[in-house]
Amino acid sequence: MGNVRRVPISTIDPPADAEAPQKHPKAPGPGERTREHHSQCRGCADVPGSLRIRSWVEDDGVSVRSRFDVLDEHQGAPGLLHGGLLMTAFDDSLGTAHTQVVRAAVTARMETDFRRPVPVGTTLWLRSQVDAVVGRKVYISSTAYLDELDGEVAGTARSLFLVVGAEHFLRHSRPEDLEALGASRETIEAARAAR
Repeated sequence: MGNVRRVPISTIDPPADAEAPQKHPKAPGPGERTREHHSQCRGCADVPGSLRIRSWVEDDGVSVRSRFDVLDEHQGAPGLLHGGLLMTAFDDSLGTAHTQVVRAAVTARMETDFRRPVPVGTTLWLRSQVDAVVGRKVYISSTAYLDELDGEVAGTARSLFLVVGAEHFLRHSRPEDLEALGASRETIEAARAAR
């Protein structure tokens, strides 16, 4: 292996003593539509190249249901959804679910099982739920259904998100994108100097 550093793979299973997640006080309530992650998000914003996923809060307040209309532009194999775009849809829905519990987190690990092909022209419904929060770790799972919320299962995903602060984005995002969101050049430079 030479000088390749071995990094231990973290588990996606929450520990047995994990507590149930609690709804964040600023999260939308049951039945309400969630906000897009930001105006240029390629998962949920209404911009060219986006999947245009829309999500609503479920009755428990810590789960979401998301709708993804599969179009011609989403093909991988002829007439079928590209597997990478199914993973993108899962990541977006899982990321929306975490906002019901914590404000900012990033995907650390995601595991996807593909159960059946998803034809172009279908609607994919994803149900994503926060399973547990332990320190900075947020455990979330999701199931994708064809055409109906109780339709055939197209796939499942489990993920581990890590809670981050604003400094994560100030250090790693492009300055022009941060400035468009209202961050000053001084704030961005200060965060990058503190690395």
